[in-house]
Formats: sequence, structure tokens, C-alpha cells
Amino acid sequence: MAGYKPVAIQTYPVLGEKITQDTLYWNNYKTPVQIKEFGAVSKVDFSSQPPYNYAVTASSRIHIYGRYSQEPIKTFSRFKDTAYCATFRQDGRLLVAGSEDGGVQLFDISGRAPLRQFEGHTKAVHSVDFTADKYHVVSGADDYTVKLWDIPNSQEILTFKEHSDYVRCGCASKLNPDLFVTGSYDHTVKMFDARTNQSVISVEHGQPVESVLLFPSGGLLVSAGGRYVKVWDMLKGGQLLVSLKNHHKTVTCLCLSSSGQRLLSGSLDRKVKVYSTTSYKVVHSFDYTASILSLALAHEDETIVVGMTNGILSVKHRKSEAKKDLVPRRRRPAYRTFIKGKNYMKQQDDILINRPSKKHLELYDRDLKNFRISKALDRVLEPTCSIKTPEVTVSIIKELNRRGVLANALAGRDEKEISRVLNFLIRNLSQPRFAPVLINAAEIIIDIYLPVIGQSPVVDKKFLVLQGLVEKEIDYQRELLETLGMMDMLFATMTRKESTSVLQHNTSDEFLENNKIES
Repeated sequence: MAGYKPVAIQTYPVLGEKITQDTLYWNNYKTPVQIKEFGAVSKVDFSSQPPYNYAVTASSRIHIYGRYSQEPIKTFSRFKDTAYCATFRQDGRLLVAGSEDGGVQLFDISGRAPLRQFEGHTKAVHSVDFTADKYHVVSGADDYTVKLWDIPNSQEILTFKEHSDYVRCGCASKLNPDLFVTGSYDHTVKMFDARTNQSVISVEHGQPVESVLLFPSGGLLVSAGGRYVKVWDMLKGGQLLVSLKNHHKTVTCLCLSSSGQRLLSGSLDRKVKVYSTTSYKVVHSFDYTASILSLALAHEDETIVVGMTNGILSVKHRKSEAKKDLVPRRRRPAYRTFIKGKNYMKQQDDILINRPSKKHLELYDRDLKNFRISKALDRVLEPTCSIKTPEVTVSIIKELNRRGVLANALAGRDEKEISRVLNFLIRNLSQPRFAPVLINAAEIIIDIYLPVIGQSPVVDKKFLVLQGLVEKEIDYQRELLETLGMMDMLFATMTRKESTSVLQHNTSDEFLENNKIES
């Protein structure tokens, strides 16, 4: 062992997201629970009162779930046609729902039959909400109208006909019972005042509006439509503050965290983005398996529920904090025990004895020491090593190549062994930190096993994938070199211009000085 130097495992920087407080906070959820509904989940709404149940609107049914239950605790299904939306009242005791036949129904959570039915819309109702006084309901429908209903009398109070296309979203102010906002496919968002019988503010979103959200203070309004999420200052008459374009497809839903410091948006691109409401930058992102139609957060962000187009309801619960041990721990030695003698000065008669620490070689180092190169390569290609620590496998391949025995280690392998090598190359070849080493290894494998291609369909398929990756990576590096060449030319031109301008400046100064001397 005295003459053998262990292989130095090169450490590579891992390219990933920066760990922030938002990352830790929004990643602190358990594995999602998936619930299958009867159709696309068009609306999810949490009750603001304990026990914080939530209503899920899918197909012709509205299911009420407990926050931790996987089965509905109540179902409302007395609709003539598809139900599109359902919203809890502020006290959590009543639920209002809109359906495709144009009806608006009011339910008591403790019962099953509707308490009130409001008839007036002629087409599907996609937006319903309670006003701040809890005694009125606002609804928006595909007949281009927005209606205000009186709950005790079951009568229509006002009708607004200012939209020129489908009204697909809306919300009421939490502070003022006379103010409410609607969004339409005519690209406009309007704020109505029941005291004036008309809209008081109208803003142009620029895309069909899918969702609107009022901040609890009522000063800011958020609209979503197309790929854009826009924030408006309502205290300044609807002035645009910021326009966000972080999704690749249509944004369908909006949600605000319990603290009001984070804004969430869901989109058909299967992502949920989390924005800071101070800088309006994306601080976190969630990925889902299907396009997202609805999104809701529970009290204190304890649960996040997402409804998707494939009828799957994804429910994530926050992890509970670790409980402190009730059993008293054994008292450990004080800090001074460990630092005792740290500053002791050696005396003249003292003898210093150093106990050499025994170094153990890794198994692959033992194989390399004994020139078992194929065995060493097999060890680092095991799934426990090649998946968890690919940098070790790459370091061994690099060491074998340095010794000039990489071709010998890769040759003479059967179908199972060569498949393991090909799987590792296919999985890691496109990573920039491994590409220089693995491209060379891939070329050696292709040269060795090219004469025997066609004997195994499994190996042939992986060889085609590997060959495509190598060619793609080579083309990518060629383009990078061309880009670097163009940048070098630009930099050289800029440097030449700067030197020329300096020279001209110096010449002009000398000319002025000569004129002064002559005069």
C-alpha cells in the first residue's frame, strides 16, 4: 500500500436551485395524496373556519372533504347539469354553487337539499361569491351578465351588462359589501359598485381573463389570463404595477398565502409558481402530472390542494414538527472537558507519541492496486454507486483512461454488463460536468462493439440512443465554439476601437499644444 496512491475523487459543482427560506418552507410538505374525481376539477375552495373543510367541484357533483380525509364527508349532487363552481361563506356554514344550466343554488353544510335557488342567468354560471355582509351573492355567467342576489328574499337585486363576452371569474371585496370584481373573455377586468349600478374601474388585461384575486386590504387586484399574471393598484384607479410572464401556457387559477406575502398561480403547463408580493419574483415552483385548473391553500398554509384536468385531486399536508423527547437525556461532559490540554506546552523531558491513523482503501482502489481493472469498473457501475455518487464512477473512468486501459476494461462484456455501462452513459452524458470524460468513453465503446451490433435488440436500441446523444453533444460544443469565436471577434473589435479613440485623443491634444506654442 505504501506505493499505491488512492484515486482522487473529483468534486463537481451540482447545478441546482439555491436553497432559500422559501425553498425550505414550501418543500416542507408530505408526499401528496391523490384522489380521483368524476371529471376535471374546476374549483377548489377552503372554509375559513375550523375544521377547515374544502369543497371540490367536479362534473355534476360537489364533494366536501375534511382536511385530512381521503373520502368525501358530504356530497351535493342535485344539479340538472355540470357544476362549475362552489364557494364557502365566511362563516363556513353556507355554500353557493353555479351550474351549466344557469342556476345558482345555496346549500346548508348540515343538509343536502338546496336552501335557495336563484334563477335568472340563461347560460352556464362560472363564478359565484358571497359579499362581505354575508347576505348577498354575486354571480357571473356565459350570458355576459353579472348579477347580485339577495339571500333572504331569493331575489335578483342588480344586473350588470357591461361585459361583451363570457364572464368566467369573479370575487367580492372582504371589506366593502358593495364592491366586487369580475373578469371576462372580452379581456377586461371590471370593479362594480352596487351603489352606482355600474362599474367604477375597468382595466384591460390583454388576454381572456381566467382568474381574478383581490388582496384582503382591497388595494391590489391580480388578474390572470393567457400567459400573464398582472397586478393592478386599485387605489390609483387601476394602474398596472407589474406584468409577470413566468408560465409557458395559460394561467388558470390564483391563490394567496395565509400571510399575504406569497402569491400562487397555477397553469396548464402543469406548474404552480410562488411569487413574493414585495419583489414579484418567483421564489418557488411545484411540478404536477397534468394541467392545473384549480388551486387552494388551507389556514396557515397547512394544506395545498390542486385540481387537474385528468380528474386527479392532489392534496399535500405540511409535515408536523418533530416532538421533543420527554425522556431527559444523560448529561454529557462539559465543553471544557474536550479542550482540556489543548494549549499544553511540551516540556523538555516529555516524549510525544503520534498514533498514525490507519487508512483503508475503497474496494475499487483495492482492485486498481491489484490491476483488476474490469472488476474496479464493475464496482463503480453498481446502482448504489452510479446513481447516488456518479462522480465516483466518472473519476474511475477518467483514471482508467489516464492509465490507457479503459478500452481493455470495457471490452469482453456480455449483454447485461454492456447494458449497465450504456445506461450510465445515457443518463449522465448530457451533464456538462461529466461530458468531457464520458464522450471519450462513449466513442471507445462504439468503436469496440460496432462489429457486433445486430446480435441483441436491447443493446442495439441503447446504442442508437447513445450515438444520438454523442452527436447532439458534439454539435452543441461546436456551436459553443462558434459562439466563442464570434465573441472574441467582437471583443477584439471593441479593444481596437478604444485604442484608436485614445490615439486620436492624444494626437488632438498634441496639435492644440503645438498651436499654442506657435502662437
